[in-house]
Order: sequence, then structure tokens, then C-alpha cells
Amino acid sequence: MERQTEELIKGQLGRAEEKLQAAKALFAAGFIDDAISRAYYAIFHAASAVLFAEGITVGSHHALVAMFGLYLVKPGKIARRFSRILSRVKDEREGGDYDIFSVFETEDAERAVADAKAFLQEMRRYLQETHDLPAQ
Repeated sequence: MERQTEELIKGQLGRAEEKLQAAKALFAAGFIDDAISRAYYAIFHAASAVLFAEGITVGSHHALVAMFGLYLVKPGKIARRFSRILSRVKDEREGGDYDIFSVFETEDAERAVADAKAFLQEMRRYLQETHDLPAQ
């Protein structure tokens, strides 16, 4: 793997971790929609890191979901549940960010934050096992 690609992957993982910490802080402060939004971006950056490792770049959130499913889930590299997490939290983020009538409960944000943590852990595991990148 080229050094530049490895640095991009590490940068995406760092950004994912930062967004996860923000999601936790926002959740603790009671900002439900914003916690979900930051949880999604933790997932987004972690998924982007894995796609970079596979040589795939995307230009939109929709493309990220599609390419993640096509190149990682469909061939069995990543468990299907992570594709469902990506799609669900993306949809929740869009609702919370753009729909003034959307209402999320504390449990929704708690689940999004926990799912983002699990997603990031799984993407780190995958990168370590398949691309020999450090887990941290």
C-alpha cells in the first residue's frame, strides 16, 4: 500500500474517533439529534477508511452506502449488520439534520453511539487483518 493511501486511511480513522467522542459528549449533554449526526459521521469516516484501503473513493453519502455494500458486504468481507447500521444511522442523521418534525428518543441516540463504536472497532479489525494496518 502506498504511503499516501495509508496516511489517508489513518486520517479517516482519526476523524472517525473524533466524531465518536463528539457523539458521546453530545449524548451526555442531551443533544439527541446532534449525537446521532456525529455518530453517523464516525461511521462515515470509518467506512471511508476501509473503502480507501480497497482502492475505492466515493463522492457522496449515497455512493458510500452503495459501495460499502457492493465491495465489502456482498463478498462477505464485512458482516451485513454493519451495512444495516450504516444505512440506518445515515437515514436518522438526515432526519435529525433536515426534518424539523423528526423526533428521536434518548434510546435512538444511545443506539447510534453504541453502533458507531462497534462499527469503528470492526473497521479497525478489518484493516488490521486484511491490510496489516495498526488497530489503533
